[in-house]
Amino acid sequence: MKILHLETSSRNCSVAISDGTDMLCLCEEISENYKQSESLHTFVQWALEGAGVTLADLDAVCLGMGPGSYTGLRIGASSAKGFCYGLKIPLIAVNSLQTITDRFLGQNYDYVVPMVDARRMEVYTAVYDGNSGEIISDTEAKILDEQSFLDFKDRKVLFAGDGAAKAKEILQLPEAVFLEDVYPSAEFLISRAADQFRRSQFEDVAYFEPYYLKDFHGVKKKKSEE
Repeated sequence: MKILHLETSSRNCSVAISDGTDMLCLCEEISENYKQSESLHTFVQWALEGAGVTLADLDAVCLGMGPGSYTGLRIGASSAKGFCYGLKIPLIAVNSLQTITDRFLGQNYDYVVPMVDARRMEVYTAVYDGNSGEIISDTEAKILDEQSFLDFKDRKVLFAGDGAAKAKEILQLPEAVFLEDVYPSAEFLISRAADQFRRSQFEDVAYFEPYYLKDFHGVKKKKSEE
């Protein structure tokens, strides 16, 4: 099975091509300016060329469904739907927090807590068992304070993601490990996508919406003075 993977929920614009659980090519770039609109389709083209496949060879598209950047998720979802409609192939969706978590499983952490930066002291987060990857606490938008995660103060916990920076400043957890420069990546969609493909766990392309988790709040521009 050849699958195109798109992950656009963060500053990392990430595209991968896989065959089964084998990654054939990965193209990604982390940018402070969220370059998904500029880079995504170029990365898709590069990934296809690097993998030696064409769009016609694809069996499915997998999307990192969020939570994360509202604009990034819309761009990724629109592209994924377009490929699925045009090629008449199924859509697979994976929680983007799992693409942070999966790379750290089995590394002797009691819990892995992915954190994607939101606004002010808020993060998108969940809690996973550090060995099995079983979800302990569901995905949520959480406002951090000194009392957050105190139940873990005597456990070995990894907080990973760009939201871990603000967590490190405020959480009272001396045994915890904080890794800030970690972003969702298409590379870590591959294993879950292959499993969901085998199980025929597909999304309804017409009605699929990314996991925004929160409503979009735009900033109104001030009217210029006449």
